[in-house]
Amino acid sequence: MQSASHLNSHSRLHQSPWHHRKTPRFRSSIDQSNSVRPNLSLPPKNPTFSKLSKLSRRFKLEEIEGCEGRSLLPLPVVVHRAGKSSRYLWDGAHLRLEGFDREPADGFRFGDEFQRLFQMLGEAIRHLFVPRQVQDNYMGYLKWKVLHRVSSSALQVLATQAMFRAIGFGSSHSLPSAAALNWVLKDGLGRLSRCIYTASLGSAFDTNLKRVRFSTSVLFSLGIGIELLTPAFPQYFLLLATVANIAKSISLAAYLATGTAIHRSFAITDNLGEVSAKSQIQTVCFDNLGLLLAALLNILCKINQRFQAGLPLIYPIFAAVDLFAIYQGLKFVHLQTLTKDRLEIIINTWLCSGVVPSPAEVSNKEGIDVLMNKGSKLWPIRIGCLDPKDSFSMVSVLTIQSLRHEDLYFICMEISQKGLTRKQPGILLSLQETAVSSDIIIGLLQACLIRKMLLPRSSSICNASSTEDSMLAEWFKVVEDSKLRAIRESTHLIEELQRAGWVVKNILLNFQEQIRYSLVECSPQ
Repeated sequence: MQSASHLNSHSRLHQSPWHHRKTPRFRSSIDQSNSVRPNLSLPPKNPTFSKLSKLSRRFKLEEIEGCEGRSLLPLPVVVHRAGKSSRYLWDGAHLRLEGFDREPADGFRFGDEFQRLFQMLGEAIRHLFVPRQVQDNYMGYLKWKVLHRVSSSALQVLATQAMFRAIGFGSSHSLPSAAALNWVLKDGLGRLSRCIYTASLGSAFDTNLKRVRFSTSVLFSLGIGIELLTPAFPQYFLLLATVANIAKSISLAAYLATGTAIHRSFAITDNLGEVSAKSQIQTVCFDNLGLLLAALLNILCKINQRFQAGLPLIYPIFAAVDLFAIYQGLKFVHLQTLTKDRLEIIINTWLCSGVVPSPAEVSNKEGIDVLMNKGSKLWPIRIGCLDPKDSFSMVSVLTIQSLRHEDLYFICMEISQKGLTRKQPGILLSLQETAVSSDIIIGLLQACLIRKMLLPRSSSICNASSTEDSMLAEWFKVVEDSKLRAIRESTHLIEELQRAGWVVKNILLNFQEQIRYSLVECSPQ
């Protein structure tokens, strides 16, 4: 027979820690005597049991109705999933996951339940259309995308209907096969032009993304307008439909080429696939809204002939709304990749204030530049090769003769075009074929420093001849001083760029900016 002390301690060990019952404490006669205790020692303490015992003392037990009368211990872990919150509970035998509300209501109230239902519906819609982790500017972009896709989809439906009417308004002797041939020809020519456009533009999709995206959107709207004209000129259906399809195909190529970069700018944790998938869902849903809007317009026109008279006004209104939404949406696209124009904006800001601007700040300064007027500033900087017709001959010759193999770039003056007839001096940065991203940053930093030094004395340099010794000496002194400062400050600038979130491992350059030079040995004549 076991001793009473052993039974007492053994029962306390296996007693559920969530039933706080005081057990009477007593000593057996075996404990009070000096006799040898039997080998009935307690088992080693279980660490899990110790933690549960502490939890039982830490948390107040809550009686939850509907759980077969058993007490549930709420654990301090709440799981958030798909807009719902659940809390882990322990019933003494199993771990459970129940709905959790931080502020439980005292009773049923219709307003609270309606608000909760509306909140759950909003969370479900957000989970459907918005990725879990994106930049803060994504919602602003999505707001304008809704307006853009709805208006664009409605315009496409109306344009397609107009083209069908144009085929029906043709010659009475026209056959269905002729109409089908016209349709196939205009699609084939549109796809061919799309291939030519994509191949010719190349790297401009990366370096001038916003300008390409908006300019091709204007082209798309013009293509829709041409399609709407086909019922008025059915005899020119093939010509009008082909021109319109070429414009729309070019716009589609630009849309697909720039979409990945736009999606990447919103991704945070390399969830590019999720952002792209959500974008497809948004496009399908918003386009269906546009289809519904076009169907309602058709119904109104059939019911009331007054709407038929105002139908031509739909195109300019919808086209203006579409382009305005695209323009506003692109303002929320903050690209982290570095191009020549973005890097120039960053360096100018850094030289003036000592702070590297964020991608959002650079995006606001960069704009869309539809008119391409960034070269209108004094002493514009260009990356590329030296043009003999637009260069200061003596400065260029002396600069090229002084090059060494360890020089990964050179800077010289050139004549740049400002407007149709006016010319002004500019700065050329030419890169060696082995130059890397850090060399491009140093070279552009030096070019910006040269421009900053030359701006106060632009008139004296412009009026002087390129062969005057004073002008040559002043130019090369400015180049030497700026190079020393650029090398000295480049390390700190690159660190600040990385800290601000810029991708510095690669500088995106267009086709002309990618032209490099190499050095060869010149044998004496």
